[in-house]
Formats: sequence, structure tokens, C-alpha cells
Amino acid sequence: MKIPLDTEFDTDFANQIAQLEAYNKHHYRPNSYLHKWWARRCGSTFRLILKQLVEAEAQRDYYAPGGLAGKIILDPMMGGGTTLHEAIRLGAHVIGADLEPIPVLQARATLTPVSMVDLERAYKQFYTALRKEIAPFFQTKCPESGVETAVNYTLYGVQRKCNGRSVIMVDSLVLRVESDGSTIQLCSHCHAVLVDTAVCPCHGSSDKPPLLEKGAKTFAGQPAEFEDDYSIPHYQRYVPLALVLRCPRQKGLRFKAPDAHDLALLAQADELRPTLPFHPADFAIEVGRKSRQLTPREIENYLDLFSSRQLLYLHHAIQLLPRFAPEIRLNLGLLVSTSLEFNSMLCGYKGKNKRRAGAIRHTFSHHAYSFPYTALENNPVYPRKASGTLQKLFQSRVRNGRLWAQKPRERVVGKQLSVIGNQLSVRSKIPFVEILGEEDGGIEVNDVGQMTAERDSTFLLLQGSSTALDLPDGSVDFIVTDPPYFDSVQYSDLAAFFRVWLRHLLPQAANWAYDTQESAVDPHQLDSESRYAELMSGIFAECRRVLKDDGNGRFIFTFHHWNPKGWAALTLALRQAGFALVNRYAVYSENPISVHISGMKALLHDAILVFAPKDAVDVVWERPSQINQTDSEQFCYDCGTFLGWMLQQDGVEETAVLDLWQEALL
Repeated sequence: MKIPLDTEFDTDFANQIAQLEAYNKHHYRPNSYLHKWWARRCGSTFRLILKQLVEAEAQRDYYAPGGLAGKIILDPMMGGGTTLHEAIRLGAHVIGADLEPIPVLQARATLTPVSMVDLERAYKQFYTALRKEIAPFFQTKCPESGVETAVNYTLYGVQRKCNGRSVIMVDSLVLRVESDGSTIQLCSHCHAVLVDTAVCPCHGSSDKPPLLEKGAKTFAGQPAEFEDDYSIPHYQRYVPLALVLRCPRQKGLRFKAPDAHDLALLAQADELRPTLPFHPADFAIEVGRKSRQLTPREIENYLDLFSSRQLLYLHHAIQLLPRFAPEIRLNLGLLVSTSLEFNSMLCGYKGKNKRRAGAIRHTFSHHAYSFPYTALENNPVYPRKASGTLQKLFQSRVRNGRLWAQKPRERVVGKQLSVIGNQLSVRSKIPFVEILGEEDGGIEVNDVGQMTAERDSTFLLLQGSSTALDLPDGSVDFIVTDPPYFDSVQYSDLAAFFRVWLRHLLPQAANWAYDTQESAVDPHQLDSESRYAELMSGIFAECRRVLKDDGNGRFIFTFHHWNPKGWAALTLALRQAGFALVNRYAVYSENPISVHISGMKALLHDAILVFAPKDAVDVVWERPSQINQTDSEQFCYDCGTFLGWMLQQDGVEETAVLDLWQEALL
């Protein structure tokens, strides 16, 4: 039997709306962005996919509510949870599985209805108690008015040796360029903060180590040769240079060099550090391809990535969380954990230009561990809704997400503008429309047997390897997912940065003792041959087992990769599981200015691949004469076509599959 997605998918509309969403995905689907996760796909694309699984033609329209009531949708590699959120809005029962605990916890927190009044009240209590403990360490005096105020963030430079002398490296001596062209910068000799063209009183004479900018080629008239001092902990390698604040009596940001009082507060936090109940063995760096960026720098545990004030923040948060009910504790614990992306000594400073929104370059802006010269230590309990603070994150990740979940909205583009007309909310150049009757949430159940026709929008979450799903044979209608990106994104490895803290923040909420070697996300923690094909074969075989065998079941996922090994791995896994390609489409998926792909030869599109059990597919695929490697969209489309042809070549030996893909992608 044919389903709409077998033959129809509005790629023009999909591309229009995805190009908008890809720039700010968290603004479009705020309820699914409670916690950091990597490589999320556009929710609009997955809504379109799911809409083409709807039986009633009138409900297939993108802006029509519902359409999947009674259907069971599985995502066996749920990651950020996009499929679950989009499907449950359409009334489906959803099942999400992942080996990683973070996706499971995030899905449980964001899909479970919680009173916004209760969340607000609990957060206020939590924040007030936390601020009472932490705020005194982030107090300073305005250099102009003398009024005591909170530090927004502190800028540090990294200590190094250059030609045998101690120096401090920064990204730039200029801290700020105002809209009128005036500047705020550091004196390279005494580290004083200078406004515009002011002459420093030190006149070039100081006993402090000189400041050098990143990229310096010479020092004291000699070619610059740098050495790093790895004999001290990572957090001690940074020297405080400037405090940034807002004075109650002044407009705009103020920059000041730390005075004796400021340095005393930092020293006090350092003195408390050894008293905190954090044992280095519990925070040992987990071996992985990304974490190997830490060990050459003699960073042996995750504690070293945080300042003493940041550790005090975490300690008091851990102490406060047990006061709250489990569903509240889950939300607050995830909030604290995700705040660490903006509150570690791996954060950089991007506030030099006034037009930049927010000053923090967050920890994983490059999808890797990176080490700034100018490190930014945020104040997590800063009272204003500033970038990376709890106040800001609660607003954007919790409050906005919950309100959106109760009344989901969608961008309206193209021809739909005139059709929807009087329902539009015009708050920007591209208007929104509320999808009446939908809600992003449901009721959690313990097994698939509780997903009945009498009740819509239930969800089941499974933490564990999807090579062995705890589901009956033939129990799901459709499988919609986004497999991991072959060998290029180490989600599990990077997620360890958060896991070590979540184990303390939410110790009873998940199985923290799982085996990461079972992960298809980062299975090859060493540089040995990837187990991707092996693990994907096991997962795809389970997908075939649990998919309904009535001719209507479909297995759908998005994928892109330049590497023929990735496509060959998918081919083998699909062939062994007994799937054949029904159709393929190509849609826009990536923002080209994203820091982690900027300037790289990155694919900006995904192939949407629709599969069914082989005996239910009557499509005959012809081998494409060539695969276009100059156009991202056509490349993904052509690879989908080649995959369809490959799956029909029963006589091709497994060892020849990679050869054929390499030949096609030369």
C-alpha cells in the first residue's frame, strides 16, 4: 500500500521554512532546547515528514493540527528529541530510545506537563537561595561612582612563556569598540583599562608580565617562541584582567581592572575549593577522540575546566536540588547542567564589537574543546537576563519553552500567507500562526501496551542500546529518526562534560553506569576502525523487527555525508535488515555561518530517505550516471538514488559495497 510520503514531499516549501529555522532553531522549537545537544535537525522538516504519513488528506497541510492520533512513532536514536516533539503534537504515541541519558532526561522534562506556576515558584526559591551563597563572590565597586554592584563577567588572559619570559596572551588588547568608534583596551604593560586614546600613567614601565595578542610573531625584537606551563591546573593558568559590570548610576557596560578587593574574593573562592566534596577520580576525563584534546594539556579531570567560583555554584546547586519534587528537580537540574556551556573556563569573549548579541563564545561553539586566549568567567547568578546566566536561561529554555508547548506556533511563508491571513501574529517580518488544538507534551507510560486508541499523545522513553529494544514485534507504525553522523561528531564524548555533573545533580534520574562502547554515536573511542556499520546494522535490524508488517510501515531518516564509508555503512546495515528504498528527497538543513562549519566544505542539505521492508517495495532504481559533487542539494539527492540502486544489487559482495561507493564519489 502507498502512503503520501512514498510519492509526495513539498521540497520547495521545506527549503523555504528550513532556511529560516536553521539560523535560530531554538527560537522555533524552544521546548526541545532545554539542554545542550548536538546536530539537531530542523523541526519543520520533521513536521513535514510526519504530515505525509497522515491518512486524512485535509490534515496533511503543514498548518493543520493533528493527524496521527492512534499511530505509534518510534525514534530509536532520538538525540535532541525532534521526532518525539513533532509527532506528539500531531496526536501520535511516541517512543524514544537512546543509550545516552541526557536525551532521555531532556525528553522526559519537556514532554511532561508541569504547572508553570509551580515551576516559576520553585525556580525563584532555587535562584534566591543560590544567589545568597554565590553572589558575594561576584561583587565589586564601580570604578567611576564607587557604588557596589554585581560583576557580569570577568575576562582572563592565559599565562605562557615567550622566549623564556613570562607573558600573558589575549585574543585582543581591545575589549570594546563603541558605536561612536571609541575603544576600551588594556595597557600591554600594566594591564590598566584605558578608555579610547588615554595615555596610561605607567608610561610603559611595569613589573607585571607583558600582554601579547594572539598571533604575535615577535617579542622584544626577537622571533616569538612560546611555551605553555602545564605544571599547574588549567584553571590556574588564567590571570584575571578585567571585570565587566553595569553601574546602577551609569548607562552601559563598565570595564575595570581587578583591584585588591576583587582579587581577595577570588583568593577566598580558591581557598574554599579544596573543601568542596568533589573527588577528582569521579571527574576523570573519559577517553575519547574529542577529550584527547584535553589530556595533552595535562587536564586530567573535568574539575580543572571550572574556576573556583564556578565550582562553588555547582556545589550549592547540588545541595539545593533535593528540596524540590522530582519533576521540578529534573527541570532545574537540567537547567544548571546546560548553563555550564556558558560557565566554564573554556568560554571565550566575543563582545569586542557592540553589535554582537551577548559576549560569550560558549564552550562547544566549535563542536569541540577549544582553548581561548581571552577566557570569560560568567556570573551564573547575575540578576539581569544576560547571556548564559540562570536568569536568561530560565527565561529562554524553561519559561519560553513551556509557554510555546501549550500553544505551538509556526512560521508562515510563501503562498500560505494569503491562505491563513487573519490568524497571523505579525511580530516580525516573517509572521507566525498558532496551531490551534496542538500541544507539545503528553503522558508518560511504562510500556507500549498502554498506548491505546482511547488515549492520544503518550510517550515511552527507553534508555539503552537500540540494538535490543524492549518492544514487541510489529508494535510501531512508523520509525522516523536522524542517525548519528558517521565518524565526524562525537556526541557521547562531548556529552561527558555534562554527564559528570548530572550524575551529581540528578543521581537517581538515569542509569549513569552504561557502557559508552555500545554507542553508535561515538563507538570508536580510540582510532581503531569504526563500529558504526556493526552498530547501525543491529539498530536497523531491530527497526525491522518492531515495524508493523502490514505493508504500511515505513522507516524514514535523514542523512548526509561526503565520506563514501558513511554511505557504505548505511547500505550494509539496511541490506542486512531487509529494507529497500521507496523514495528520497533533499532539503536544506544547515546554517552556513555556524561557527563549527564556517569556511568548510560542508553539506547544507539532508537526504530524506524513505524505506519499507523489501518485499513491500516495487520501485526499480537505476544507477545514476554520476553524483553531482558541486551542489549540496543535488549531491544528497543523487546519493539517495545511488543508495536505492545499491540496495537492489543482491549479488554484490559486502566487500564490494564500499568500492562501488568510492567509485561513485571520486
